[in-house]
Amino acid sequence: MTYQLYYAPAACSLAVHIVLLEQGEIPKLVKVSTKTKKMEDGGDYLTITPKGYVPALRIASGEILTENAAILQYLADNKPDTVAPKAGTLERFRVNEWLTYNTSEIHKTFSPLFNPATSEEQKKQLKEKLAARFDFLEKHLGDGRSYLTGEKFTIADAYVFVVVNWSNFTGIDLKPWPKLQAFQARVQARPHTQAAMKAEGLI
Repeated sequence: MTYQLYYAPAACSLAVHIVLLEQGEIPKLVKVSTKTKKMEDGGDYLTITPKGYVPALRIASGEILTENAAILQYLADNKPDTVAPKAGTLERFRVNEWLTYNTSEIHKTFSPLFNPATSEEQKKQLKEKLAARFDFLEKHLGDGRSYLTGEKFTIADAYVFVVVNWSNFTGIDLKPWPKLQAFQARVQARPHTQAAMKAEGLI
């Protein structure tokens, strides 16, 4: 199947890129400016999705999927047992639990840190909230897990890795969370993570 991934470097679309490569899929990449809403060929990204943000994924039927968690689950179900447990199992719901937590508690807390209109006081409060979320991740990973739900890499790991990696762009030092640091290094060392980051010009 040929996928077309609309992405912005280091944005949450990187998680989709990583998962596609993990599944042996080489997507056609279309770079998007989330500020200007223009694609690299000058086209209007709002004609692809009126939401104006990434990721968007064009699937074989020509339809466009949006929303990171939805796309990741679509890919997982399209090739069962490659990047997530089988749909309907408790193990899969554990993965979905992490997708939801990351979306609502970590991703959305990071987002305002990239907004120039966010005040220093607001940034301080957001970073304190993120520190509490990182404390939770640290404790969870401290129970001997290599990845969020055990020893197997899943779509949740890709998404959490990408979002936590935004610490590098927002002045957050992960040293107080060594288990989380180790998790980040573990995911980044995976060959398909390396390939995706290289393709997006990140390393």
